[in-house]
Amino acid sequence: MFSYFAHRKACLQKQEERRNRIQSLPDRYHEPPTSHDSLILSTSISDLVTKIKTKEWSPFEVILAYGRKALKAHEVTNCLTEVMIASAEDQATKSEGKGPLAGVPVSLKDSCAVAGYDSSIGYSAFGGSPAERDSPLVKLLKDAGAIPFVKTAVPITLMSFESANDVFGICKNPHKLTHSPGGSTGGESALLAFGGSRIGIGTDVAGSVRLPAHYAGVYAIRSSVGRFPKPGPRTSMPGQEGVPSICAPMARTLDDLETFWKAVVSMKPWEYDHSCHPIPWRDVPKPEAGKTKWGVMWDDGMVTPSPPCTRALMTIVQTLMKEGHEVVAFEPPSPAEGFEIGSQLIFADGGKTMMKPFRWFERNDLGAQNAYSWLKTPRFIKKIYAFIFRYLSRDSLTATIVGNLGEKTVEEQYALNARREAYKAKWFEAWKAQDIDYLLTVPNALPAVPHGGMKTSVASVGYSFLFNIIDYTAGVLPVTHVDAKLDSLPADFKPKNAIERGHYKLYDVNAMNGLPIGVQVVGRRLEEEKVLEGMKAISAAMTKNGIAYNLFEA
Repeated sequence: MFSYFAHRKACLQKQEERRNRIQSLPDRYHEPPTSHDSLILSTSISDLVTKIKTKEWSPFEVILAYGRKALKAHEVTNCLTEVMIASAEDQATKSEGKGPLAGVPVSLKDSCAVAGYDSSIGYSAFGGSPAERDSPLVKLLKDAGAIPFVKTAVPITLMSFESANDVFGICKNPHKLTHSPGGSTGGESALLAFGGSRIGIGTDVAGSVRLPAHYAGVYAIRSSVGRFPKPGPRTSMPGQEGVPSICAPMARTLDDLETFWKAVVSMKPWEYDHSCHPIPWRDVPKPEAGKTKWGVMWDDGMVTPSPPCTRALMTIVQTLMKEGHEVVAFEPPSPAEGFEIGSQLIFADGGKTMMKPFRWFERNDLGAQNAYSWLKTPRFIKKIYAFIFRYLSRDSLTATIVGNLGEKTVEEQYALNARREAYKAKWFEAWKAQDIDYLLTVPNALPAVPHGGMKTSVASVGYSFLFNIIDYTAGVLPVTHVDAKLDSLPADFKPKNAIERGHYKLYDVNAMNGLPIGVQVVGRRLEEEKVLEGMKAISAAMTKNGIAYNLFEA
């Protein structure tokens, strides 16, 4: 009971703190946006830096424009956690207009450590404990001239494609407020899509920057381990290295994503973060017709992509072929095997670490709660369910996953690590044997799910989680939107397993009409520059062929 009262008190205190920080801002932040604001917000960050360095604009007026827009985005989507606009304004006033990101406002996932601000990541127990110093990433950004101005919403546990918790509430997708903006970097995708930021920082352990980009119609690149500096010490599963989490940027436009990546690498992040590889930005060849070979993974064999996701992928394939590129079907090593290995590794502690900070009656994400309930189910009951799935339901995929998921001994984890490395080797050989330059696939089988949808679809993460397991670079760019007239399920569609069945309970083409749809562009390990060039080639081909993705306009 005392734990419950502590939880309620902490939640109310954090909500009041956020409300007071917004209300105490000068009146200028609560005034309607001006035409000058609109001009600033529509300017790429490369041009923004130029205007600040030439003193055409001041960092102060840029922060004012973005502060106003971010507050409006929050009013609509509930995307902000820590409102740092007052300190950002102070930094802008003192700014000398120097550095590759001079005066650029940057939004941060709530897990990023900023001195003087909490990183509660949705747990009430983590409120009221502000960071004593900036993380390596935040220090680098400030040295580059950037101005962190807000932190954004996440799901409790960080293990969901939704972004809700008791501390701050439910974050909503600006395209459809009834649906999720993704997770665990959902606050960033909502803010970016709304136009309240052009550059945001997220983390990704199973798709946590790519799924929000797909759900909300923005851009992201999941880097390989060691390429991008870490955001801070706060995480829901410290020490989980079976499938390492990485930090990565998200952007409203592809041009901004490239500018930001180059700027961060130009700052030599390995001099800020011991875990970063000393790899400068590399110029790589642009994909050329007749010289570039694109592989396509149409289906991972676990969950069939929905009609709009298949249509988006087909659109890109047909566009590239029209431009003279070679596009072939790629035969991957079993994605189901990778998922089975990765899911055991990420939950090797039985979910205990992510549950440890919970207080009594603190609500969990529905998907994470279902996963944890299964993790702590006695082994003999899991074996019974596995038997039923395998021999009565003829569902060997679900049988294997539910039968093996649970807490591991050290010996068992060592064996899983060995299997993971062997699986990576299979991908290395398959990529080489099929001689592809890029791999195209969907980011997820469905568009954005409705709030609470992770309850039945928590296991449908294969298309994104796969590339965390093998540590490949993967980017997402928006291509189209759900069209209720084009994207109905075939009349004879029948789920082939329990995972697919749970995911497709959420597919409602009318309710999802208008939601963004992205495509995933994959390269091998540490090929961030190459993946970016691939995304640029696709974007250019789309433009040339009259395929336009229209950004959300508030």
